[in-house]
Amino acid sequence: MTVTLKTPEDIAKMRIAGKLAADVLEMIADYVKPGVTTEELDRICHDYIVNEQKAIPAPLNYKGFPKSICTSINHVVCHGIPNEKPLKDGDTLNIDVTVIKDGYHGDTSRMFHVGTVPVWAERLSQVTQECMYKAIELVKPGCRLGDIGEVIQKHAEKNGFSVVREFCGHGIGKVFHEEPQILHYGRAGTGMELKAGMTFTIEPMINQGKADTKVLGDGWTAITKDRKLSAQWEHTLLVTDTGYEIFTLRSDDTIPRVSA
Repeated sequence: MTVTLKTPEDIAKMRIAGKLAADVLEMIADYVKPGVTTEELDRICHDYIVNEQKAIPAPLNYKGFPKSICTSINHVVCHGIPNEKPLKDGDTLNIDVTVIKDGYHGDTSRMFHVGTVPVWAERLSQVTQECMYKAIELVKPGCRLGDIGEVIQKHAEKNGFSVVREFCGHGIGKVFHEEPQILHYGRAGTGMELKAGMTFTIEPMINQGKADTKVLGDGWTAITKDRKLSAQWEHTLLVTDTGYEIFTLRSDDTIPRVSA
């Protein structure tokens, strides 16, 4: 597999794209409430990306995807298509945003709670974010991909949850999805060694019940087979000479943008 190490010029542009993607999630937060449709959220995000940011929403028409963001509700694992069904109090929602600016991608997602959600739904969301943070904290030259997979898998399973196998993080840059694949399960000490200049996403999908998923007839929407809840958080990051830098950090994040 060929992994593209990014130049300082690439990195500068990816910083901008990542910041724009993060800004979309910050902007849309106030609109997520009972009664709003995901189609409306999609329209607001699309207009913001195109008109305010002068950027391109990467998902739109990507391999035929019909919308500008992914909206995955409750038992939808990922790639949910925005539609006209109103959100209900107690729903959990992942919004996944990818922005292209000057040819470079910034990819990020976060969980939103619609109104008041059950305690177990909050717990799943929190543990999933912790899985992502624990993985990010390992990132530095010499770290192996299996180290990332193991720390996510152990934390999820220790809390009684399961890790989705069918979808993973990915290299990113001028290309939306490139090498390497970042599995969210695995064994420490195995897999590719990270090098400075790599850029990729870490985006664990963690299920309340079993790990099994299936894709619906639309060819996109992935759901848990047992219809139990799923959660996901995602950041785009860079391997630096000494650790990591997160390109898509938001004000609600509780991890440093750059490793200490």
